[in-house]
Amino acid sequence: MRICHGMAILLSGALLGASMTSMAARGPDMPVVGMVWQPDYPTRSPQGNWEQLGVRKLLVQWSAAGDYNFVDGCNSTTPIADLPDWSRIAAEPWAQDVILGLAGDFDEPKARRSLELLVERSRCLAALMTPLRVSGWYFPVEADPTWTGVTRLGPLLNQLPRPLWISVYDNSNIGADALADWLDTWLPADVGVFFQDGVGVYARDASVAMDYLKVLQRRLGKDRVRLIAEIFRPALGGGFRAATADEMLPQLRAYTGEQVYLFEGPHYLTPPQVLEVKRAWNESPR
Repeated sequence: MRICHGMAILLSGALLGASMTSMAARGPDMPVVGMVWQPDYPTRSPQGNWEQLGVRKLLVQWSAAGDYNFVDGCNSTTPIADLPDWSRIAAEPWAQDVILGLAGDFDEPKARRSLELLVERSRCLAALMTPLRVSGWYFPVEADPTWTGVTRLGPLLNQLPRPLWISVYDNSNIGADALADWLDTWLPADVGVFFQDGVGVYARDASVAMDYLKVLQRRLGKDRVRLIAEIFRPALGGGFRAATADEMLPQLRAYTGEQVYLFEGPHYLTPPQVLEVKRAWNESPR
């Protein structure tokens, strides 16, 4: 069908106006681009609809933890039948870009005491072939300023492949500049940081977490820092529960314009919860 040039201009303007009106009504996109998966036996076969929130990147916390392997190789004693179906996961829309965690432990103090062993094991795991689209590696021993032996970690990280990431948190609330100063004392300059926002453990609210993120981006470089939004909350009687949509919404709104990873998908975001968060985001006032 042919349209005369003048009518095409009018039609183009009308369509653009309608598009802009629609975008204004919809508001900004959710800042979610990724999620974390912390594999354990119950979640070794994660299935979900996380892509509906914008998830297309996957941070796998570890490929081995304690005595358990989630990949075949490196002296694994895990039965093949108990391993994740990595080919199926690689085809999921929420796992199109993967940062693959290496060797860690379910117990954080034990992991911190076992750095040399975990780095050695991680080197083996990093050399294994998987069907995943791996864009980087993650060393799953989390760091915070209360860890007095953290200076051991920096030189050991130099033995691992790049791009390489770690995660940090600040439950002591020493402040963003002090946290950046602390990182400068031991972290190799080519290692990226996932900053845990602390909202899930009530260490701070999302607006303060955003201040931390901006300082870390300015001090370390924007491409070197990513934000993890904790989508759990303390449960009555101990442990943690999934955050409700009403609890998550202010958290995600505070991070508008950033690239956020959710912690943690398979444990805290069921398909009905995904749809509820998406509905609440679309219906809430901007």
